[in-house]
Amino acid sequence: MSGSCGRIPPPFPDNEDQEAESDTRVLDSDEDDDDEGEDIFTGARSNPITPTSAPDECDIFSEEGSYIRSDVHHATNGLHPDEEELDLFTEATVELTLTNTTSQGRREIIGPTASACNTTQVPNSILKPSIVTKTTEELEEEESGDQFELNIAVTNPEKIGDGMNAYMSYKVSTQTTLPMFLNKTFSVRRRFSDFLGLYEKISAKHSLLGCIIPPPPQKSVVGMTKVKVGKEDSSSAEFVEKRRAMINRASDAVNKMTIKMNESDNWFESKLQEVENEEQLLRRLHAAVDSLVNHRKELCSNTAVFSKSVAMLGSVEENSALSRALSQLAEVEDKMEQLHQQQAFSDFFILAELLADYIRLLGAVRCCFEQRMKVWQRLQEAQSTLQKKREAEAKLLWANKPEKLQQAKDDINEWESKVSQCERDFERVTCTVRKELLRFEKEKARDFKQHIVKYLESLLHTQHRLVKCWEAFLPEAKAIA
Repeated sequence: MSGSCGRIPPPFPDNEDQEAESDTRVLDSDEDDDDEGEDIFTGARSNPITPTSAPDECDIFSEEGSYIRSDVHHATNGLHPDEEELDLFTEATVELTLTNTTSQGRREIIGPTASACNTTQVPNSILKPSIVTKTTEELEEEESGDQFELNIAVTNPEKIGDGMNAYMSYKVSTQTTLPMFLNKTFSVRRRFSDFLGLYEKISAKHSLLGCIIPPPPQKSVVGMTKVKVGKEDSSSAEFVEKRRAMINRASDAVNKMTIKMNESDNWFESKLQEVENEEQLLRRLHAAVDSLVNHRKELCSNTAVFSKSVAMLGSVEENSALSRALSQLAEVEDKMEQLHQQQAFSDFFILAELLADYIRLLGAVRCCFEQRMKVWQRLQEAQSTLQKKREAEAKLLWANKPEKLQQAKDDINEWESKVSQCERDFERVTCTVRKELLRFEKEKARDFKQHIVKYLESLLHTQHRLVKCWEAFLPEAKAIA
């Protein structure tokens, strides 16, 4: 400390080179004397702030979807009081056509993509603004750099009311770190029409920008009527669970594109071809998996019939050892039926729903291409109109009509501004569609990995239980005299 107190401060630099050398000398001397003084950025506060430990967050997504009859309990949507007055679903009245329902779905949860913030202090002298064209890898890194989480799950379908006035209510649980919400975790109950109203609002706001908006599931009048007037049988429970899964994954099909565009960007042309080919392949795979589910259910029914027949045969058999073995075989077949039923549910809710979801999501991706083509078409129309205005001005100059020349120039200026605006819109939509496609491909790979691993684990678990059942029955079969 004593040696550093007599140090003469460096003179003010005359130019930028001397200033850089002075900064270098100051940094070198500061490294030699770490205890000379505190940093002006960190010394402003004597007591550093220690981060408080966040309270343990409860798991709001552990509840399994169940079909219960109860009263609906409304709760606030977790927003601040000044934001809570605006309800998204007050005008959620959407009329739908009477179309059949297919097993469809969308991604279950918006996955968290949080990343740590870099707090390194960088001198302002070395920060130089520059415009750099972002590559595909940079766009992917930028997409994965979200600082907030928003996890949403749809669970616990409940039947509210009786008769034809009954409707299904679903529990929507949200877990988020967004600062606009007052609570980090909250739950509300919504009916099917609320999800349709939400889709209408999101689609009207973001679809024109080229964003991928997952469509809602179709409304099944036949299935819902069975739930309203029928008893709580297995078919009604299965319909409700399928409806819950479809709402959770928000899926539907969209119409094909009708605008022809001379694509100048080879990247978009190849991506559109990939989307169309992938959709066809996924449809074939989904048909095969759907057939697998039906065969598995048929196997359950046949196994149940076989179990009853073996049990009846064992009850009339006079040989005690054989009778006992047949009774044990009937019990094993009962367990086989349950295992096949569970595996059929796994085939449908894990694999078939994933494929159906991405078949319709690819339709939403094609809708983004369609929106980009519409913007491109508006640009072409504006350029064509501008060309006509310029030709009209040239004709007026040739005909020597100065009284109409000023109006023609004003029209040209107006359409030049429109063309510039259309070009900016097209570039913005193109950039948005590109980023959405990169995000979609990344999430698709993650979803397929998670669901395939989960499906294989369910198959492995089922096969292990099957082997244990047959191993337990083998001594009984060998004991037959």
